[in-house]
Amino acid sequence: MIVWLNGAFGAGKTTAAYELLDLIPGSTLYDPELLGAGLRVMLPKERLGQVDDFQDLPAWRRLVADTAAALLTEIPGPLIAPMTLLRQEYRDEIFGALASRRVPVRHVLLHVEETILRRRIGTRAEREGGSSPDWCLGHLPAYQAALPWITADAHTVDTSRLTPRRTAERVAEAIREGAGALDIVQAPEPTAETLAAGVLLFDERDRVLLVDPTYKPGWEFPGGIVEPGEAPARAGMREVAEELGIELAEVPRLLVVDWEAPCPPAFGGLRLLFDGGCLESARAAELLLQGDELREWVFVTEAEAARLLPPVRYRRLRWALRARERGTTLNLEAGAPVGI
Repeated sequence: MIVWLNGAFGAGKTTAAYELLDLIPGSTLYDPELLGAGLRVMLPKERLGQVDDFQDLPAWRRLVADTAAALLTEIPGPLIAPMTLLRQEYRDEIFGALASRRVPVRHVLLHVEETILRRRIGTRAEREGGSSPDWCLGHLPAYQAALPWITADAHTVDTSRLTPRRTAERVAEAIREGAGALDIVQAPEPTAETLAAGVLLFDERDRVLLVDPTYKPGWEFPGGIVEPGEAPARAGMREVAEELGIELAEVPRLLVVDWEAPCPPAFGGLRLLFDGGCLESARAAELLLQGDELREWVFVTEAEAARLLPPVRYRRLRWALRARERGTTLNLEAGAPVGI
C-alpha cells in the first residue's frame, strides 16, 4: 500500500511523513522526488529543456509506479509518499499504473489555510534554507485551482492548527479507518499486443460520447480489452453495459480497424471502433457511470473532441466519423487509412 500525502509546496508533507513512520508499523518513506533528481542527472539537457518540471516527464510518472512496486517486493510496506500532485491527468496515470500492479493507494490531502501556509513557508526558509519561499508561493495559484478535484479524490486533514505529530496522528487514524482509499479498477499491464473494442455513441445532434477514466490521462471512448475467446463487437457491448449501465439492443457495426504500433513500454495491437448508434436524451439521462473506472461523461463535437482526446485517439475518431458518414469500414495503421 502507498499512503500518498498530497498538498501545497511547503505544507509540511515530508515532516508529517517522518512522524507517520513512527505510527504505522513497517512503513517506509518513499520520496518520488529522488526519481526526478535521478532523471535530471541521466537525461540529456535538450530533453530536460523541453519540460518545466520533472513531473512533466512520462518517465518520472512511470518510474513512480514501477519503483513503488519494486520496493514492495523488498519490504512489507506501506510506503509513505509525501509528494505534491496537482495535475489530475498525472494523478490518473500514476494511480492507475499502481492499480494495475495491485498496489492500493490511500490519498490524503494535508491542507493549510493560505495565510498560515505563507507564514510557515517564510519561517522555514529563514530557519533552514532549502526551497525559495518565492518558488513555493508561486505555486499557490496552481494548488488553489487543483483543490476541487483533490478534495473530491482525497481524504482531507486540515493541518492549519496542528503540529506535525498531531497531523501524523490524524492521518494514521484516518488510514486505520479506511479513509482515502481509491477503488480504481485496472487490469494488469499487457505483456503482449492486445485487441481492444470501443463503441461510439451519439446524441440527437450527432455529438459523440466521451468518458473520463480515473486510471489514465485523457478522455476515451466507452470500451476496453477484448477477453480471450470473446467476439470483439460483443466485448464492446459488454463494456458499454459495465461502464455506462446501458444495454445495446443490436450488435454495433464496425467503423475502423486501427493497428497501433508498439511504442515501448506499450505493446500496441489492434483497436476497433464500432457504431453504437444514437443514445436519445431519455436514455442518456439513465447513464450510470462505474465510479471506480469513470468520473464523467460528455457529448462533444468533432472539434471539441480534438481538445479532449490524446492525438492517437482523436485520429482514430476522425476516421471513424468519416467511415460512418460513408457507410463503410476503414482499415488504419497508426491512425492513417491504408488501401484506399
